[in-house]
Amino acid sequence: MLFIASATTPLIPTFRPSPLLPMRLSAALIRSSSASVSPSNFDLKTYWTTLITEINQKLDEAIPVKYPAQIYESMRYSVLAQGAKRAPPVMCVAACELFGGNRLSAFPTACALEMVHAASLIHDDLPCMDDDSIRRGKPSNHTVYGSDIAILAGDALFPLGFQHIVSHTSPDLVPQSTILKVITEIARTVGSTGMAAGQYVDLEGGPFPVSFVQEKKFGAMGECSAVCGGLLGGASDDELDRLRKYGRAVGMLYQMVDDIRDYHEHDGGDDRKKKKKKSYVGLFGAEKAMEMAEELRVKAKKELQVFDKYGQDTVAPLYSFVDFAAHRDFLLHLST
Repeated sequence: MLFIASATTPLIPTFRPSPLLPMRLSAALIRSSSASVSPSNFDLKTYWTTLITEINQKLDEAIPVKYPAQIYESMRYSVLAQGAKRAPPVMCVAACELFGGNRLSAFPTACALEMVHAASLIHDDLPCMDDDSIRRGKPSNHTVYGSDIAILAGDALFPLGFQHIVSHTSPDLVPQSTILKVITEIARTVGSTGMAAGQYVDLEGGPFPVSFVQEKKFGAMGECSAVCGGLLGGASDDELDRLRKYGRAVGMLYQMVDDIRDYHEHDGGDDRKKKKKKSYVGLFGAEKAMEMAEELRVKAKKELQVFDKYGQDTVAPLYSFVDFAAHRDFLLHLST
């Protein structure tokens, strides 16, 4: 990953081949990004910077430190972590605006998605789960606050997200029936048939293909973010189905590229061996994993083509997520 030198430089999106990826995959990704996300009037840097700044401020306001202070501090540690890319909330807002929705109507759900995402990462890092001591270049939550507080912080963030949607979404902008659909979508995503199921199979194994784990653990968050935005913007059932397939492909692409990068970045060791068993690279080899990543990239952009009728500038943010998932060279670096 390429870091921006200045801590005050917000978002600088660049689409360049990563030196960690094999050249064949990088070349294919560059061809796709240069062809798909270059509308003359769309300023991607300003779009992302503005949204992330607003989302960070609203998240800060949404989680004030109360009693018990240690739980709130643990919640804030993960939710407000510097360097967080805010992909779920930004995708939600982008999908809402695609259909002419007001971004103010999307912000409460966008913040809730980031809370849910942070909670899932806190729990995923726990010693009894994936046992990761580092998250976003800093000690993971349980490393700082202990497993007991980390579990409570994650447990608190899930319902706080739902509460935030209900208490902060204006009824003048969003019908109550739509709010219920959004809450149902998020609940389904994190529940026993969604991310929890993916985590279970990741831990226990079983007769499920690795794609099941990837789809539930990683594809589900992208799918939910896109669909929630579409619901808030007034998308039709057919359009929601397109967004669902698009978001799922983007989420899985992001993780698959991570697997490929990890394979080429690390020389070996127990950590690599443990992760390799659960990855596409470990099961299919790097060459096949690259082909599968390319298939996901093509699929994600194909699902968006139906929305080109709304104009390049309107659909460009959603196309940019595909390039971000494929490249990762585009650092969303904001001062907090």
